[in-house]
Amino acid sequence: MPSPPSLSHNNKQSGSNRNPGKSTMPSIVEGKSLPSNIDAEQGLLAACILDSSGEVIGRCIEQAVGPDHFHFYNHQLIFDVLIQLHQENKEADEILIAEKLSVAGNLETIGGKDALFDLSAKIDTTAHAPYWLDIVKQKAILRKCILVAFEIIDGANQIQGNVDDFLASMEQRVCSLGDEQNVRSSVPFKEPIQHAMEQIQRMLSHEEMDGLLSGYKDLDQLTNGFKPAEMIVIAARPSVGKTSLAMNIVENVAFSPKYQESPKNLLVFSLEMSATSLAMRMICGRAKVNMNDLRRGFVPKKDAETLNAISREFQEASLWVDDTSGLSINQIRAKARRLKTRKKIHLIVIDYLQLISGDVRAQSRENQISDISRGLKAMAKELDVPVIVLSQLNRDSEKERRDPRLSDLRESGSIEQDADIVMLLGKQRKGEDIREADQDPEAANSDEDYEPISLLLAKQRNGPTGRINLAFRRKFTRFEVLEGEPRLN
Repeated sequence: MPSPPSLSHNNKQSGSNRNPGKSTMPSIVEGKSLPSNIDAEQGLLAACILDSSGEVIGRCIEQAVGPDHFHFYNHQLIFDVLIQLHQENKEADEILIAEKLSVAGNLETIGGKDALFDLSAKIDTTAHAPYWLDIVKQKAILRKCILVAFEIIDGANQIQGNVDDFLASMEQRVCSLGDEQNVRSSVPFKEPIQHAMEQIQRMLSHEEMDGLLSGYKDLDQLTNGFKPAEMIVIAARPSVGKTSLAMNIVENVAFSPKYQESPKNLLVFSLEMSATSLAMRMICGRAKVNMNDLRRGFVPKKDAETLNAISREFQEASLWVDDTSGLSINQIRAKARRLKTRKKIHLIVIDYLQLISGDVRAQSRENQISDISRGLKAMAKELDVPVIVLSQLNRDSEKERRDPRLSDLRESGSIEQDADIVMLLGKQRKGEDIREADQDPEAANSDEDYEPISLLLAKQRNGPTGRINLAFRRKFTRFEVLEGEPRLN
């Protein structure tokens, strides 16, 4: 089995512009060399040297081109110096490049000053630099594909740990190859202004809210819906109902009349509950059947028929569930990315953040949570989809008998920093405005059935904060809306 090709600078042989040194990645197929285009590499380097405006090297840096994008070691050395000169705001020429190479002991490696002058003499104009840049990038990606392929082969032969971790790591490497092709350049501000005006016109005409609607009117009024690339945190103490609220939102989106013509694809990572338990909870909640009565077999015939009808609705819903426990953030990203290649995802829910496996190399659990939080926000931006993440709160609010605060987010302040929206669930205490006249009449008749819960919109990066009163139907594990305007903070 051949070993994987190396990207390290092992072949430091001298040469001229006609012999630009050996590739830093050896040939892996007998009689064939790795993908490269020496003319494009030399043309791009010459354009960087001749362009006194710095536009060519600036375009290279903007598109994340580095020395390793060049196949030949001599070219890598020259491009590295060009980047240094650009960072120092110095105009590149053969003399300055030669001086820096000489100081580093690499001038003879590239063939001396004559090789630099011969290189810059290869072209008469920099007009074709963008085409040479594209060729250099494409060849570099093809070489990296070969490198990743060998890593997969060698890794599969040597793996001794978790196969799922290996698959997630390799999938991330493969997908990152595509990311390199899609580096975004700066765009004229008129483009985002035009998109913003289109959204404003929709809002003014009351056509639709901008984001994905949760199904809770008061919440949607405050947030205008959940937007793509947003990280939304729902945090609470255990048994307050954060899983129920998240699943109610999933249900509302899945069965909303607004989305009947274009159903939304929803992905749930249930790290705490099994998929079957989650399905039981959602079916009973939507059917408004007490799960405890169902376990004992005390369910009327009409409720049994309702359960069958609701289960058929869920079978037809565009809903995916992954109940694998102990997933790492890389595995979650890989699974979500894989589903998105087949279906356009409109919402991701993760239950819950503290159950995601952290990097064992991190020094503390707080650092692990910080890495996970950043990874979730990066996933939301990468997949361009709202991501609802459930999180636990510490005990401070219970000890101090007060509403939960952002500072109560457990184990890391980076959750508050990374999130676009943070919602805190807390039990209402005596003396608070519960608006009893607006309660569901059926719920109000039973103290055991009705439990007032405050949903505190504690952070919203692009909107107001406020308080929303909800009624938690504990026997149905279901949140109902209390009518009325939300209270703004």
